[in-house]
Amino acid sequence: MSGKKILMLCGEFTEEYEIFVFQQGMEAVGHTVHVICPDKKAGEMIQTSLHDFEGHQTYIERFGHLAEINKTFSEVKLDEYDAVYCAGGRGPEYIRTDKRIQAMVRHFHEEGKPIFTICHGVQILVAVDGVVRGKKVAALGACEPEVILAGGTYIDVKPHEAYVDGTMVSAKGWTGLAAFMRECMMVLGTKITHS
Repeated sequence: MSGKKILMLCGEFTEEYEIFVFQQGMEAVGHTVHVICPDKKAGEMIQTSLHDFEGHQTYIERFGHLAEINKTFSEVKLDEYDAVYCAGGRGPEYIRTDKRIQAMVRHFHEEGKPIFTICHGVQILVAVDGVVRGKKVAALGACEPEVILAGGTYIDVKPHEAYVDGTMVSAKGWTGLAAFMRECMMVLGTKITHS
């Protein structure tokens, strides 16, 4: 099987782990991951964030590493991609209002291609009418009202789990990346064997 091409939608302050761990893990098994951000060119950097729970009523946020954009936003040809991935963190709250991002998500939805979302990434999906309607979707608990209002069913998975509904794979946050990536690979037809 040849590797697949995955389009990763990011913005400034996207969750660090959800960029780096996903990208490196998928590339390790032969897939190509293009990390894009509106109006950024290949070689430019975005600031990531690191979210964690330390006993407060909500998560804290710290600066993460800079992440390199490896595909120029304006040069993306959607037909070349097999799946789209919406990383979480703070990036989704503003890139979801970008009509070009919405058109990208609509393409994958209408073409029936796999859609992967983790944490706040679902905010990108609910900004496009019909994408989560009738779907069961996991996300950070703070996104539950948006999933419901968009016609989806919120699934409260455990922090280290992921959920699959057809070709949509979702998880609550970065602690679920191992399960999330395993399920994404299954949807892509990637089989890992040990000898």
